[in-house]
Amino acid sequence: MSNNKRLIGTVPGSIIFNGQRKVEHIAIHYTEYDGLSASFEELDNQTIQSFHTPKEELVQWYDIRGLHDTDLLHEFGQLFKLHPLILEDTADVHQRPKLEEYPEGIYLKIHALSFDRDNRIITKEDVSIFLGDGFVLSFQEKAEDLLSLVRTRIKDQRGRITNKKADYLFYALLDSIVDNYFMVVDALAQEIQKLETKINNNLSENIKEEILSLKKLFLQIRKSINPMREAVIKLTKYENHLITKSSSIFIRDIHDHLFQIIESIDTNRDLLSGLQDLYISEISLEMNKVMQVLTIITTIFVPLSFIVGLYGMNFEYIPELKYRLGYFVLWGVMLTISIGLLIFFKRKKWL
Repeated sequence: MSNNKRLIGTVPGSIIFNGQRKVEHIAIHYTEYDGLSASFEELDNQTIQSFHTPKEELVQWYDIRGLHDTDLLHEFGQLFKLHPLILEDTADVHQRPKLEEYPEGIYLKIHALSFDRDNRIITKEDVSIFLGDGFVLSFQEKAEDLLSLVRTRIKDQRGRITNKKADYLFYALLDSIVDNYFMVVDALAQEIQKLETKINNNLSENIKEEILSLKKLFLQIRKSINPMREAVIKLTKYENHLITKSSSIFIRDIHDHLFQIIESIDTNRDLLSGLQDLYISEISLEMNKVMQVLTIITTIFVPLSFIVGLYGMNFEYIPELKYRLGYFVLWGVMLTISIGLLIFFKRKKWL
């Protein structure tokens, strides 16, 4: 039975983890900062009981790594007064990317993608981000930090992030994952260039399989990014007090990036279709060359076979049979015909 079927018939809002456990112990990382006073604090491996109380002057970021502990997710829901559907969608790793607006805040579910060059597979990690009043919650499947670049910017107080509120942090986390999409698409584009070189230099049986494999990978990426684009469009249209006008401009920029990525995916898929046509053409050309050589050989042997057949007939009276040098004359005629035909084919550029 598939993981998706486990959710059939359950009560809406039920917290059921339907993925694979990717961390041994769930880790909770807490970050708070205030750009005006340049204050910063970061605590790792915290327990839910040690969380700081909300502070209006601070931006608080709670980063949770691991989704298998449904009891912990339930405690988060109670602590931050999250809607049950938020917790359900967070635990459901097979849920498509989506954006939902709740009275408590804005919930975004996205897929972080990475490309494994050695195995030629796209790995997908489920990430959920919740924007509340002065705080942000992020949920990751693995122990590795996908959002480390944002964390470093906050720690080093680089850019405008520490001078902004929680809505800008929400944007920065989203932008960090979207930027990684460019890296994945570029990595696949490099694989296309390698394929093109292979086709031009050496045709092999597995090229067709590689083309089909890359097509499937681009389709897989598009299935994750397309609903993500729909979610960002919804986000740009929201008139929510949690998102300031200054941050909404940056969110619209993410939509432009996603549109650019989708265009790049479609372009690369067209290139793959072109490579497939090129591969078929090269195979046909190689086959035509083989047929051309075989046809030339056949053409040369047709008159020779005629001569041999003529003098191989079982008639008693064939004038040339009594001729002493007939054998050598016949060889000379056949060689002359063969050489003449080769010269003719060469001049016609059929050789």
